[in-house]
Amino acid sequence: MTARPATTVVGMDTEPLDTDAVHGVLHVPDGTPRGAVALTHGAGGNSDSAILQRVCDRFAEHGCLALRYDLPFRRLRPKGPPSVARAADDRAGIAATAAVLRERVDGPLLLGGVSYGGRQASMLVAEQPSLCDTLVLLSYPLHPPGRPERARVEHLPAVTVPTLFVSGTRDPFGTVDEIRAAADLIPAATAFVEVDGAGHDLGRARVDPSAAAVAAAVALIGGAA
Repeated sequence: MTARPATTVVGMDTEPLDTDAVHGVLHVPDGTPRGAVALTHGAGGNSDSAILQRVCDRFAEHGCLALRYDLPFRRLRPKGPPSVARAADDRAGIAATAAVLRERVDGPLLLGGVSYGGRQASMLVAEQPSLCDTLVLLSYPLHPPGRPERARVEHLPAVTVPTLFVSGTRDPFGTVDEIRAAADLIPAATAFVEVDGAGHDLGRARVDPSAAAVAAAVALIGGAA
């Protein structure tokens, strides 16, 4: 795959990361990274989504090497939703990404992403708790819109790492109260950032939630990142 050119987002140094296993953009902090974070996109997006760019910038400002990357389903085709039958491939891509960052950086590793990407990361970490130190779940898709009885929470009691939820107050995939109740199922420290007036697409929130989200994530791991 052809490497994408390095870019600068909100003044932050970035560089492409293209390997057989990982395709994305690194946001590079000044000096030696104090930790690393890898975030991926939702079912309808890619690693260039506005919210991922802003959150990764903020993490880099906190001294973390921050990667926004494409899941395997998006590498196969530029548009369209993921296949339920191939979700395991996407989780394998998350695991491969975690391994790449573990080799590059000492310190805590945070994994997560937007909607579908965050959900797949949480499912993987429920199965492999040593894979990361903290989860960052942006717009967690708790249930299909209008179908609260189909809550996707079966794996949450097996998540044993600190977990951050960032959710809009108008998200049809889960109300604030529903997300908080889901977070209570996790037997580890959790934090919640409520984005007033935002729907599922946090990239279009009236107030940029990236600074609050990253501050909460850093606090959740005791400032170790």
